[in-house]
Order: sequence, then structure tokens, then C-alpha cells
Amino acid sequence: MTLPARPSRDEVARLCARLGAAPPGDVVCEVGALARADLAAVDVLARLRLAAGRRGHRIRFHGAGPDLRALLLLTGLDDTLPT
Repeated sequence: MTLPARPSRDEVARLCARLGAAPPGDVVCEVGALARADLAAVDVLARLRLAAGRRGHRIRFHGAGPDLRALLLLTGLDDTLPT
């Protein structure tokens, strides 16, 4: 799956629903298009991680820029939201 530059709540809800409807497996989420590395982006990743975990998926976020990786490290979520 791929996140748009500025995912709306509706888009995130649709992606979470897709995760919930799919059989368990590995999921790679492309996050390179995210426009800003801020707490809103971290919130989106956390919501997707929770939705994936509820259904038994293993999710990995691919393409995170240095700012997003630094923010995840700063918030202590770098292990929970692997990039």
C-alpha cells in the first residue's frame, strides 16, 4: 500500500479497513510521499500499525525520509513502527 502526501482521515480509515479485510500476511507500506514528518504522520503510521496488528499482519514502512526516521526515534516509536 502507498500513503499519499497528505493522507486524510477518510483515506487512513479506508486503508485500515483494507487491512482488516485482508488475510494475515506481510504488508509493506510506502511512506516516501508523505509531505511532512510531523506528529500527524506518526499518528497515521500508528493507526495503520494497530489495524495491521489486530488482523495478524506484519507491517513495515518503506521509504521513510531522515526527518520521519528521526521523529520516530525521538518519540521512541522506531521499534514499534519499523522503517
